[in-house]
Amino acid sequence: MLGFINKFKKGLQKTSKRLFGAVGGIFGFRQLDEKTLEELEAALYGADFGVETTMEIIDVIKEAYKKDKALKGQEAAELAKSVLKKVLKGSEAPEGWHKNVQAPEVICVLGVNGAGKTTTAGKLAHFFKSEGKGILLGACDTFRAAANEQINVWADRLGIDIVSSHHGADSAAVAYDAYEAAKKRGQDILVLDTAGRLHTKGHLMGELDKLKRVLQKHDPKAPHHAWLVVDGTLGSNSIEQARVFHEKFGLTGLIITKLDGSSRGGALVGIYKELRLPIYFVGLGEKAEDLQPFSIDNYVDALFDVEET
Repeated sequence: MLGFINKFKKGLQKTSKRLFGAVGGIFGFRQLDEKTLEELEAALYGADFGVETTMEIIDVIKEAYKKDKALKGQEAAELAKSVLKKVLKGSEAPEGWHKNVQAPEVICVLGVNGAGKTTTAGKLAHFFKSEGKGILLGACDTFRAAANEQINVWADRLGIDIVSSHHGADSAAVAYDAYEAAKKRGQDILVLDTAGRLHTKGHLMGELDKLKRVLQKHDPKAPHHAWLVVDGTLGSNSIEQARVFHEKFGLTGLIITKLDGSSRGGALVGIYKELRLPIYFVGLGEKAEDLQPFSIDNYVDALFDVEET
């Protein structure tokens, strides 16, 4: 089985190739020059790191180049990694947050349709089950028939208990029943897949308030986690979505998906800089185990991994 760092390398290889292969190996083992620095700047923009972060990286490398015209690509890579690690400071989930849960700990998975929300809920359940936790899924996306079917398929495939209802059922009632079931069965974690909705639709966002109120009849602190699933390829649109969800529901963290699907894996940096919410997990592929806890070191090292050829 691939180690954590290799999962990140595999999932981010399209972005890494943009930084390396597209311009003849910017961070290779050759000396930099003025042309290479221009190519590097273009590659960073293309990878969606954004203006501010790109300029921070470029400025540091240019300053080093002024001092040493023999600066090599791998040395520039180390400088870029150092800048990104500073930019991302504070972006990881609190250490050990999932080790000592208060049963049942409720995680609401939020997001718009298309971000990978329901799939992510199933993968989360797999992650916690692999850690030996008792898991229950709640199929609260009752507005989209396909979502109900999809989450049930995940539950069946992974051997995880699920509470669901029919298409069009009251999603808050499903959440209430799921909490009761999780408590009675002594489950550690309850993962609720909430209905996908446009952040611009006020009446749909209002239904999230109802779901929260219903959960708090069981536990005033519920939900203990409210994570927004963000499509990492959408850039500024994802940021605006998150702002509205945060205002209406009170987000506690992010899950950034589809980082493997494009060469724009740098978008994660901009999303964090704008929202300042911890990134609990990242999606690095289609398999259940490709949802990985976010690690600054793994992310940055995978992007700027340099191997001599």
